[in-house]
Amino acid sequence: MYHAIGLVELNSIAKGIQVTDVMLKSANVDLLSAKTICPGKYIVMVGGEITAVQQAVQNGEREGGHMKVDSFVLPNVHASVLPAISGVTPVEKRQALGVVETYSVAACIAAADSAVKAANVTLVRIHMAFGIGGKCYLVVNGDIADAATAVKAASQSAGEKGLLVHSAVIAKPHDALWQQLV
Repeated sequence: MYHAIGLVELNSIAKGIQVTDVMLKSANVDLLSAKTICPGKYIVMVGGEITAVQQAVQNGEREGGHMKVDSFVLPNVHASVLPAISGVTPVEKRQALGVVETYSVAACIAAADSAVKAANVTLVRIHMAFGIGGKCYLVVNGDIADAATAVKAASQSAGEKGLLVHSAVIAKPHDALWQQLV
């Protein structure tokens, strides 16, 4: 588990590869992900000690310049965030759903961290920009009050950056909807 994760999102693939190199050379961090996302954007995510991640992201932002779309540093990242990025987290008890959609991957991951820290919910998934025009969305599961609290915290996080598209809480999701999400 990492003490912090950081991400820089760029609107150029070539610049993204260049930024990845700068970030890795500028601080003692591990490369968690460096890849293209829709529509022709690039993300680089690193993990490590908080100060190292801050340094890497700061240098990545500087190198990215006007091609930077968004970025974050999440100190003390919640343990459920990285698994939700990698795939769908199994849900033991189907309850209310919370969904938050953002215009950037960085805003969505930061919003997901806020959501799971604010309420007793399971972070089911973070869908990152593949086939959805560069947007990103997160899905949480919990009782209706916790789902609403999580969605409010996530929406506030993304909204502060002006990157919130929409959010919703679904009290009793249909079984077919569950099958689609997981």
